[in-house]
Amino acid sequence: MNRLLFTLAALAALAAPAPAQDDAKKVKLRWFGQSMFQLETAGGKLVVFDPQMIPTFSPPRLNADVTLISHPHSDHNQLEALKEKGRVFEGVRAGKGTRTEWVTADEKVGAVRVRTVGTFHDATNGMQRGKNSVWVVETDGLTFAHLGDLGHELTEAQVKAIGKVDVLMVPVGGIYTLNGEQAKKIVEQIKPRLFVLPMHYGVPGYDDLLPATEFLEEQKNLKKLPDTNELEIPVEMKADEPAVVLLGWKGPTRPEPIPDPKKQPEKKP
Repeated sequence: MNRLLFTLAALAALAAPAPAQDDAKKVKLRWFGQSMFQLETAGGKLVVFDPQMIPTFSPPRLNADVTLISHPHSDHNQLEALKEKGRVFEGVRAGKGTRTEWVTADEKVGAVRVRTVGTFHDATNGMQRGKNSVWVVETDGLTFAHLGDLGHELTEAQVKAIGKVDVLMVPVGGIYTLNGEQAKKIVEQIKPRLFVLPMHYGVPGYDDLLPATEFLEEQKNLKKLPDTNELEIPVEMKADEPAVVLLGWKGPTRPEPIPDPKKQPEKKP
């Protein structure tokens, strides 16, 4: 009898349908303009990179279990952009006088590991714009690297410290950071496995930076997704070569508030 039950159970297991692809574990990465991203792990934990409040982008107020700030400039460190901040990590902190100091971090917050690699905001060892930190996040078997306002090519030691990367977020808008051609060299240095997401570039209504055009030229595996700011990444994903993904920076449309007639502005005579 036991042998019969075992045989029936084995046959039932073989006949069971394979899990649907939609049921596969995924992480989600959302872009909210400039260098602001929200990473949602397969378990629902939220990591926010470089929160900003630039009016052109008008990012919604997000929740975070972990907040990562690459450097203390006002378009990267606006904690007021968040409803819930969670654990806040700074990659660069103010030191004595006008000096800044790298903050070395390598910690786990639940199933999320975050660590820093010290870099510079310019090509003159920080003499022009100071220090910058690369954030490396490991979760669900994937590694994400957010380069902040990187302004130079990486040294061999920095590439080694960053390590293997699946998804790379890289500035491409020049002026204050890497330009398009320089960003391509950084991609060649890091060699991300799955995706490259350009960030920190000019868009209509925000021309402080150059557009992403130079970086996108001659990209062989380019995917433009202007209608969404979200990229879904299966945790078991494989790829022959990384894709460059240009996300739309606008999140879901938020309804305009209904004006209160009691609070209408006074008419000038």
